[in-house]
Amino acid sequence: MSSGLSHGASGAIRRFAGWVARGSVGHPMLDGIDYWSELKYSPSQMEICFAIFSNVLELDDQGDPINEKYAERRAATWLYRYCTGELPLGEEDLEPWECQLY
Repeated sequence: MSSGLSHGASGAIRRFAGWVARGSVGHPMLDGIDYWSELKYSPSQMEICFAIFSNVLELDDQGDPINEKYAERRAATWLYRYCTGELPLGEEDLEPWECQLY
């Protein structure tokens, strides 16, 4: 058994990084919120965003993601709250385990 990430898990992380970099993560939840201006001087906050995505992402027995969009939504929920001070309508607050840095 390989100890590396599956192609599916690697692809999910790559896609998430692309969405973050393009400013489209959590579309449409973060429409109109310029999270880059909030995070560009705070790399530790970006680290938390990626930790949330990674902590929430679930993989099947082959190591392929089964809840990629949900993991993205939870990271976007955190970004929304970080930038506005409020939770997006209808979203539950983040659990401590979701934000844990390992």
